[in-house]
Amino acid sequence: MSKKKLFTTLSTFPRRSLASIPDYSPISSNSSSKIQSSAFFSPLPQSNLECFRLCHNLNFCNSFDYLKVSGKSFSSNSAEKIEGRCWNCHVVAESALFLVCDSCRSIQPVDESVHYFEIFGLEKKYDIEDVNLEGKYKQWQKKLHPDLVHSKSEKEREYAAEQSTRVIHAFRTLSKPLSRAIYILKLEGVEVDEEQTISEPQLLTEIMEIREAVEEACDSQVLNQILSQMQEKLKEWSDYFANAYQNGNFEEAKTSIRRMTYYDRVMEEIVKKL
Repeated sequence: MSKKKLFTTLSTFPRRSLASIPDYSPISSNSSSKIQSSAFFSPLPQSNLECFRLCHNLNFCNSFDYLKVSGKSFSSNSAEKIEGRCWNCHVVAESALFLVCDSCRSIQPVDESVHYFEIFGLEKKYDIEDVNLEGKYKQWQKKLHPDLVHSKSEKEREYAAEQSTRVIHAFRTLSKPLSRAIYILKLEGVEVDEEQTISEPQLLTEIMEIREAVEEACDSQVLNQILSQMQEKLKEWSDYFANAYQNGNFEEAKTSIRRMTYYDRVMEEIVKKL
């Protein structure tokens, strides 16, 4: 191979190698804006280029918090919010960042690793009937109210809206026995098919008769009586679930959930008719 041809081949090597490296942008995964590869890598000082190659190819990213490339900070993590670190001041938190940074008080992006029980400061357990969940929910919503964050940056207002949506969903999930049961099994890695039916003639006959009674009910007093009966049934199978879950018997727990589903749907029909 001639020297001229060899030089040409080697001179194109960095450009081809860089094209195969994925975009490492510090922009949050919640944001729609992304830095394109061409903007990221052009132009690059040779020293920074070699540093990035070493970090990427040898997986040394943990030893480099940030790489200064073309005057910008690029995190070794593709998400803007590094685990345990504030996106704004980059201070590492002593505990998981849920709502605000203890150092700069910046509202944080949603952290999916924080489960719904943690949001309300609760232990991960099914029986939370004695907890003032609504009171805790209102406290969070006050902190995330648009009137309190209107002076924040657009980014923080977006984070506040996302956090508020998640708090609402967490409250609705944990406040009902059925959805709470399904969720806590999900945290254990157990998925529940809510549409799966039970081929138990006695239960199906009971549900059919109850629905007929709901349809024929002519006043709210009768409907409230049926509703009270359904609440008792739901509580009974909720207790069965709690016992099965505590003992790690997830199959029985799922069976309890399917029974709870029937009674819960009847209750929804009654509430609509009231």
